[in-house]
Amino acid sequence: MSDNFDYIIVGAGSAGCAVANRLSENPENNVLLIEAGRASHPVSRLPASFALLIDNPLANWRYRSEPEESTCNREIPIPRGKLLGGSSSINGLVYVRGNKLDYDTWAQMGNTGWSYDDVLPFFKKMEDYQGELSDIRGTGGPLKVSEVVDRNPIYDGLFKAAEEIKIPVNKDYNGDDQEGIGYTQTTIYKGERMSAEVAYLRPIRSRKNLTIITNSLVTKLLFEQKKCIGLEVKQKNKLIKFISTKEVILSGGAINSPQILELSGIGRRDVLEEKGISVVHELKGVGENLRDHIAPRIIYKITKPGIAYNDKARGINLIKQIANYVFKRDGFLTLPSAPVVGFFKTRKELAAPDIQVHFIPYKVVLENGKRKLGEEPGITCTVNQNLPESKGSIHIKSINPEEPPSIKFNFLSSSLDRQTLVSGVKLIRQIMKSETMQEFCGEEIQPGESFSSDEDILKFIREKAETVYHPTGTCKMGFDQESVVDKKLKVHGIKGLRIADASIMPTLVSGNTNAVCMMIGERCADFILNG
Repeated sequence: MSDNFDYIIVGAGSAGCAVANRLSENPENNVLLIEAGRASHPVSRLPASFALLIDNPLANWRYRSEPEESTCNREIPIPRGKLLGGSSSINGLVYVRGNKLDYDTWAQMGNTGWSYDDVLPFFKKMEDYQGELSDIRGTGGPLKVSEVVDRNPIYDGLFKAAEEIKIPVNKDYNGDDQEGIGYTQTTIYKGERMSAEVAYLRPIRSRKNLTIITNSLVTKLLFEQKKCIGLEVKQKNKLIKFISTKEVILSGGAINSPQILELSGIGRRDVLEEKGISVVHELKGVGENLRDHIAPRIIYKITKPGIAYNDKARGINLIKQIANYVFKRDGFLTLPSAPVVGFFKTRKELAAPDIQVHFIPYKVVLENGKRKLGEEPGITCTVNQNLPESKGSIHIKSINPEEPPSIKFNFLSSSLDRQTLVSGVKLIRQIMKSETMQEFCGEEIQPGESFSSDEDILKFIREKAETVYHPTGTCKMGFDQESVVDKKLKVHGIKGLRIADASIMPTLVSGNTNAVCMMIGERCADFILNG
């Protein structure tokens, strides 16, 4: 294997796979894709594997946040994929583009070329949408997107209950209007996970100009003055250097991209000097602006027998579900993390939904980051604020590239965030206590009706809420003092280095981030190839 390549991509996650695919379409481009994790895991293609892999060290980096007073000094689990495909190989398979206003806001912040009209062609280019087509949905792209196949009386009840309080049923929340409740669009096709690896890498593995290496940890980037010329990689306790003749694209994700920058001498001077790292270039925004979706999970007892998967997927019934999957490709094992999703406004005057809710037809039990079925039948409603204002940080703890960085979310520091989540819990209660849903539901198991005041609800959120695994923003795009990349994803002040992953998002998007990361990868490749 040559040590010299035109383009080197660090991280084979959602964005990195897209970049590798598009750059290697031209046989003249010699491309190297480096992944720190392993190639695959035997159960990853199974949709329900998100529950099995959420805390599995063979497929997951299993990060934890620092204890913080605002979340009762808990170490909050932060799953990140440790396979080709990155987190798309272990995630909940929910496909969301975000709201149009998210991207128009990015453009309004000075990032021209990132408005909704600008990014829409790239969403369309990557999609092979299996639903009803329109002029804003894509077909023929590498990523197959399909509506959840599961049907359950409780879903119909949710739709009817929402309509009772003037929330519309939305057949395509990725279409013209995000608001409403509907069946989840998923990265599942014929009962199997469509990760970025499956969509973007698997069909092109035979390209002679694409080299993919796994189990290879990037220890630092290499520079000649202010130009990135390659990187150093640890493979089986040996250090190897790879040289780039054109560009290095950093796609390590919101946690690892700032970590690699800091280990390489790019970041806040005080952070680097404290660790004894020579400053190559000071960028004050590296590791700052961390945002994620924190989400309380409200659980109700299901009183109607035979509809919750706590009954339908336990004991002897689990064997039936396995048979359903093997012979019919349906049932419990084909479910995404939530088969019904809603985008709601907590205040009528808002221009766009400010909360997202995942409706899960079983009681979820979270124990130290592990997700499993509760013994009693229930329904779980996970609510998160679309656009949180609270910002945290990620910084290295030492010069050891194998030591996880310090992750501080600073959740609930914004009064708007606190009020929006409390209002979101109240809205869920309004839906679940409707006459329609009382046909299915009994008591509120978590937090329980004794948590009635705003103070009670906020206490519950601080004590129990976890993330929905959407860390972003730590190498944000823009032109202020905390920006790390420009509108073409070039690192400020450094030649030959771009970043393409969730870290470049100036603000969080209204929804799950996997689709957005693939779009960012597509956008980055286009910038490189077409200027």
